[in-house]
Amino acid sequence: MLKIHPLYFLSLIALLFSCTETEKPKTDFGMDYQPLEVGLFWEYEVNETIVFGETDEESSTYFLKDRIIYTYFNVENEMVYVLAREKSTNGINWEIVGNYLMQYRNMTLLRTFENKKTVNLVFPPELDKTWDAQIFNSGNPDEYEISFLGKTDIGSQSFSKSLKVLQEEEDDQITFRDNRYEVFAKGIGLVEQYYEVFTYCSRNDCLGKMIVDSGRLTHLKIKEYGKL
Repeated sequence: MLKIHPLYFLSLIALLFSCTETEKPKTDFGMDYQPLEVGLFWEYEVNETIVFGETDEESSTYFLKDRIIYTYFNVENEMVYVLAREKSTNGINWEIVGNYLMQYRNMTLLRTFENKKTVNLVFPPELDKTWDAQIFNSGNPDEYEISFLGKTDIGSQSFSKSLKVLQEEEDDQITFRDNRYEVFAKGIGLVEQYYEVFTYCSRNDCLGKMIVDSGRLTHLKIKEYGKL
């Protein structure tokens, strides 16, 4: 009678498990860089400066809290997440100031804010990947780019897996300055948002002197996050 060595059976079992893993690879599309689930919330500290004129500006610090409150299916049978945005001057007393929407569509993160749709992230996220943030709109294209992948420090918090979406980085030093970006952390979502859009004085006596005459700088930094 033919005797088969026990090591043969062990090798055969190992081979079968190896084939199973190869046939069904685990794919991480990175969609948890912006998780969507009812009850999730994000609280931000906001520093803002609004320029009304060359010598007229107003600076303030306040808090914003975004919270997913419910979902619904749209006409395309896509699940849409509704977020309530609350504002506070002291981080204790909150007032709802509006709602906005987020959803996944065709491996993208689509955000609808003040009736404007933008693709704020694409999946899977890769360094130097670019896309048209206005692809679902009829307006002019607006190219976004993942310009950074890695560790990010925001205040006293550190996020080992994060990415930066560069939305715009331009300053002609004559008529306008436009710097915008967002940072997402894996498993958490949006942890930083920077918006700086200003116009410069264009009169003959101030042209080229980079004197800001209108615009806004708003900088959100994550303070707390979790699920209620």
